[in-house]
Amino acid sequence: MQTLVFNTSTKSVKLYEGNESSPILYTFENVPTVKFEEGYYQVMQMDSTSTEEKRVPVARFPIANTNMIIKK
Repeated sequence: MQTLVFNTSTKSVKLYEGNESSPILYTFENVPTVKFEEGYYQVMQMDSTSTEEKRVPVARFPIANTNMIIKK
């Protein structure tokens, strides 16, 4: 089981191999939200290459295999 930690203050996401003391598999910055889709969590990141503000999906993690923790 992997753990996705979404920090709403720093707008960052870390995905751990197991619990929060396990190795970090992925880190994402500039993340305004993590969407709950059917069967997975979708990490949305702000696209800074465009002149308009756009959110683009950068990763999907299966809900069945991922615990999600939201921190302030």
